[in-house]
Amino acid sequence: MITNQIDALISLIEDPDEIIFSQVKSEIKNYGADVIPKLEKERETSSFGPLYIDRIEQLIQSIQLESISVKMKEWHSSEEKDLLEGALLINQFQYPSSNTDLIRKEITRIRQDVWLELNDNLTGFEKVRIMNHILFNVHGFSGNKSNYTSPNNSFLGDVLSSKKGSPLSLAILYQVLANSLDIPIYGVNLPNHFILCYMDEHGIASMLDETVAENGILFYINPFSDGTVIHKNEIDEFLFHLNLPEKVKFYKPCDNSDIINRLINNLIFGFQEKGDELKVEGLRELQNVFARIKTKS
Repeated sequence: MITNQIDALISLIEDPDEIIFSQVKSEIKNYGADVIPKLEKERETSSFGPLYIDRIEQLIQSIQLESISVKMKEWHSSEEKDLLEGALLINQFQYPSSNTDLIRKEITRIRQDVWLELNDNLTGFEKVRIMNHILFNVHGFSGNKSNYTSPNNSFLGDVLSSKKGSPLSLAILYQVLANSLDIPIYGVNLPNHFILCYMDEHGIASMLDETVAENGILFYINPFSDGTVIHKNEIDEFLFHLNLPEKVKFYKPCDNSDIINRLINNLIFGFQEKGDELKVEGLRELQNVFARIKTKS
């Protein structure tokens, strides 16, 4: 019965009367995210014209945005703000019906490969060397330098399937893997780039009678360059070339909400480059929701 009602409503989507479409849209949205697979199938198989397809796209995005917004509020109010969960929410913006379990399983498979090579006697540098070997050599991940601004570089599912990503998406994957293995690696929100830092949790630098790492950081990692280890002076030089001041926030780990917010910004830029205004509009709405959540917190 419900299926028949949905089918009847979908058949009215192409009605040229905007008032009728507005009513139909409202009725379909009442069914929530469960109706999205049916709308996606209709989009792929329908013989109707551009108006119909455009309205289907609008409906899918509108329903999905409402669903993601609710989940994003729950995510932001959670104590841990799990980075993988945040990235999966953004993935659902583009792929509403994607199987997140498959993404989790693939990450678990990579994690297992790293775990098998680790032991308690390894230094931070040695752990990073192992992670780099597994991620970039064994599994073949790399920075997408030829299509740098593509939105596909920012969706975790696409990154896992193509083995290519942006500085941010590769850093997200790297951090998710590291944190699942209790390795203290976190994101650093550099302007025009995104890197990771390895926290000096045990005061290694001072025990070795070296200069204690500023902000409690042992060293930095550049996932876009196959996990190259870098140090503070290289960040200094990077900021100098950009004619930017050496602000503390450019050196310290950022929280996961900052990472997800930057992921949204990257996607807005990527879809603007493609001229996809519908996606840009949806992402801006999501960005506004995110901003309101942060303001209230």
